[in-house]
Amino acid sequence: MYTLWIANKNYSSWSLRPWVLLKTLQIPFEENICFFESGRSSHDKFSRFSPTGLVPCLVDGKQTVWDSLAICEYVAEDHPQVWPTGRAARAWARSASAEMHSGFTALRQQCPMDVSRNAPLTEISRELQADIDRISQLWQEGLEKFSGPWLAGHEFTAVDAFYAPVAFRIHSYQLPVNAAAQQWVARMLSLPAMQEWRQAGIQEPHIDH
Repeated sequence: MYTLWIANKNYSSWSLRPWVLLKTLQIPFEENICFFESGRSSHDKFSRFSPTGLVPCLVDGKQTVWDSLAICEYVAEDHPQVWPTGRAARAWARSASAEMHSGFTALRQQCPMDVSRNAPLTEISRELQADIDRISQLWQEGLEKFSGPWLAGHEFTAVDAFYAPVAFRIHSYQLPVNAAAQQWVARMLSLPAMQEWRQAGIQEPHIDH
């Protein structure tokens, strides 16, 4: 069975991605949580199980896999339902996941994940608005091209998991997105795995970054 190392559910967007994927696809795993500490680097503590000192990190017997995208690809080798079955949908899903993995800097910096928050931003910068507009465009494209209700078709896949933290951010900061994006966010937030994660995050003690 896989062992997935994660950090605080209130804050760790990277941890959420493989966690919600495994949970929603009902792929068995053991969860190990290692908490961030207020005002201190967690690198040394996380280095006990992660080669980079970062989370998430997946352990499968003697194999260790780090980085959320690498974890999804590793799990997909034994569980092909991680990605859409159609080639076009799979290519789109991988491209959209990679874009999330490496982009949307303004969204990450100005709206850090905090599942316990529920208050609008006082101001949306031009850079943040550009990220919001791109996300709305991208999601609408996937939903229309592959007929929904998930981003790349009829089934929840890794691309939905990769944007799961964005669903929380849109809800927490009350970010303006188009109707198609709003519907997908509502669908994501209704998932039992997302509700479980959020409830656990709310109950965690808050920390100073």
